Amino acid sequence: MTDPYRRISPMAQTYPASDIRKMFNLALDYPDAVKLTVGEPDFPTPEHIKAAGIRAIEDDATKYVANAGLPDLREAIAGKYSARWNREIGVDNVMVTFGAMEALTLSLDTTVSPGQEVIIADPCFPNYLGQIHRLGAVAVPVPVREADGFRVRADDVRAAVTEKTAAIILNSPSNPLGSIIDREDLAQIADLADEVGFTIISDEVYDEIVFDDSTFTSIAEVRPGFDRFLVVGSFSKTYAMTGWRCGFVIAPAEFIPPMPLLQEVLTSSLPGFVQQAAIAAITGPQSVVGAMVQSYAERRDLIVDRVNAIDGISVLRPEATFYAFANVKDWGLTSWEVATQLLEEHGLATIPGSAFGPAGEGYLRLTFAVSPETIVEACRRLEAFAATR
Repeated sequence: MTDPYRRISPMAQTYPASDIRKMFNLALDYPDAVKLTVGEPDFPTPEHIKAAGIRAIEDDATKYVANAGLPDLREAIAGKYSARWNREIGVDNVMVTFGAMEALTLSLDTTVSPGQEVIIADPCFPNYLGQIHRLGAVAVPVPVREADGFRVRADDVRAAVTEKTAAIILNSPSNPLGSIIDREDLAQIADLADEVGFTIISDEVYDEIVFDDSTFTSIAEVRPGFDRFLVVGSFSKTYAMTGWRCGFVIAPAEFIPPMPLLQEVLTSSLPGFVQQAAIAAITGPQSVVGAMVQSYAERRDLIVDRVNAIDGISVLRPEATFYAFANVKDWGLTSWEVATQLLEEHGLATIPGSAFGPAGEGYLRLTFAVSPETIVEACRRLEAFAATR
C-alpha cells in the first residue's frame, strides 16, 4: 500500500504545530473551564462600524475589488499614520490584507528567500515560526529576559546577525509579553539594518493598546529617512474586529507592487463591505478605542495585583496589550504541566509559556481581555492550585 505521506510535501509534514492550538483543543473537553487563553477583545465591534458594513452589503458592495484594497481605505490608513508618525505616507505605501497574518505573509514573501535567516524574539508569537518555515528560511531566536522587562535589546540582535540575515520580525507591543521596545534599542536596530542591509518587519497590531505613561514608538518614526521597514497593522485588536479579518502593510513604495500579485493567488482581495467598515473605524469616533483601553488597564491592574498575592507565581505589570506573562518557576513544574494541571484539576485554561519558544519555559500567558468577574474567579483557581504546591 502506498504511503499516503509521500503525497504530502516535506514543508507541510514538518510544519510546526502550535501549543496554543493544542491547549485550545484540550480545553474543549472542559466546557465549564474559566478561560484566559484567547487573545481577542471581549467587546463587540462598535455600532457605527457594524452599521457601515451592513450598509455596504445593502448597497451590493459584494463584488471583487482591487487586490491592493479600496483606494478610499488605503487613503484613510495613509492619512492616519502620516499624522501619527509625522512622515509622509501615501496610498502607494499601503497594502490592504486579509488580517495581520496575511500582512506578515506578504511582508516575508517580499523580503525573504529560502535559506536566508529571519531573527525573531524568544518568546514570540508562534505563528512567526510557521511563516518562516513555510518559506524554507531559518528562524534565529534572540532571547528576551524578564530581567530586562521582557524587552528586545539591540546588543542581542547584533549578536544574532550573520551574512544570511534577510529580516528581523519585531513585535512591539509584544504578544505574549506585554512589553514595548525602548526607542533607543529600536534606533540601534534600525542603524544595524542600514549597516548590514536587512529589513525590519514590525508587527504593531497592539499599537493603540498602551497603558499609563508608557510610550510606544513605531519603527516608521524612529528616525527621519529610515526606509528598511514594513509595518504590519490590523483593525482586529484596536477596534474589536477580529472576525472581520482586516489588516494592512505600510512600507516604502518599492515593497508594495509585488503584494497585490501575491495576494491574487492567496485570497484575491478582502471583501469590499469589510473594507467599508474599516473606513468607518478609522474615520469615525475614536473615543470607543479609548474606552476599551481604559477598561483593559483596569483589568490589567486587577489581574497583576491578584496574581502577585499568590505564592509561587509573579508577574510584571504589562505596559501594553492585554496579556500578562506570569512566572511560575517556583512551582517546580514545566509550563505545560502547570497549564494542564490547572485545566484538568481546577478548570482554568491558560497558555503555557513554552508555546512561545524555549525562553517561555517557566511562564504562563494570561489574557485579561475578559470580564473582571472572570479574572477574579481565575485567580481564585490559581490560589487553589498554589495551595497544593
